[in-house]
Amino acid sequence: MLGGLLALLAAATFALNSATARRAVLSGTVMQGIAITVPLGVVGFFIAALLLGQLGALSTVTPTAAMWLSLAGIAHFVWGRFFIYRAQEMIGANLAGTLQQFDLVLSLVLAVIVLGEVLTPLRLLGIVLVIFGPALAFSGESSRRRPAGKTDSGAGFSPRHVEGYTYVALSSIGYGLSPIFTSLGLRELGPGGSMAGGLVAYLAATAAVIVLVVASGSVRHVQGTSLETWRWFGFAGLSVSVSQMLRFAALSLAPVTVVQPIQRLSKLFLFVFSWLMNREHEVFNPRLILAAIVSLFGAVLLSMSTEAFISLAPWPDWLTTALRLRWP
Repeated sequence: MLGGLLALLAAATFALNSATARRAVLSGTVMQGIAITVPLGVVGFFIAALLLGQLGALSTVTPTAAMWLSLAGIAHFVWGRFFIYRAQEMIGANLAGTLQQFDLVLSLVLAVIVLGEVLTPLRLLGIVLVIFGPALAFSGESSRRRPAGKTDSGAGFSPRHVEGYTYVALSSIGYGLSPIFTSLGLRELGPGGSMAGGLVAYLAATAAVIVLVVASGSVRHVQGTSLETWRWFGFAGLSVSVSQMLRFAALSLAPVTVVQPIQRLSKLFLFVFSWLMNREHEVFNPRLILAAIVSLFGAVLLSMSTEAFISLAPWPDWLTTALRLRWP
């Protein structure tokens, strides 16, 4: 129960981060974004570990745990974040967030194969809906047109679909792998080491960002970040740090097949934050909202236990028997 609640809170704060990051990429670049937001995560997790008395857990981090947590940090905070920022730049946070549901399918498949978690007919139906929902967003989009380049605060927004969909797919690989890596790492630390585990992940991600910035010759570019961009990316970094703290705590208490589907609720929160903060720079249409609702319903089925679903109504015996099947 506590793990599910933490996952829900993580979903809300992650949606706030997505809306804020979308605002940031209007004036800044993706390289500036990860150079600002990732190191802020180190600060956030260090403070959290200190306040919760988990800094001592760093001494219990085994090489195996450090490897998995480092892979989780690089996959999520560097790979996933870099490409989702690019996707938000191309197609907006609303559309990118709806299409990003594919990372859930990857996480669940790997959870069964790697972590030994089980699939049920209910979860399979949820996966189908999660895949089908975003497909609704591929057609029928209508938006106000704008000139090429970045939008001004009062301009309309025209998404660049091919680039945006490609970046979403790439980000989904990182976001889909990271919960598996995180769970493998936290299994060795236990529930009392979630903040220490997150600190290890962010330290590895920060080291990777430094290498990336230096290797790409972007040091001066990052140093030249404007004050407005610093403000928006700084707020995005703080909000995503809180989200990741809640996510790490949730994954230390509940399985991936519960935490990841609940986090899909961030898509509904995102519509609210996007409307409040970025309505001139986002796609809003009935087809996109329907896609989000279908995907969300699939996520609900994925997060609901079979017995809880059966208790909702007097289903026929053949259906309850079928619903109780397990794979593998």
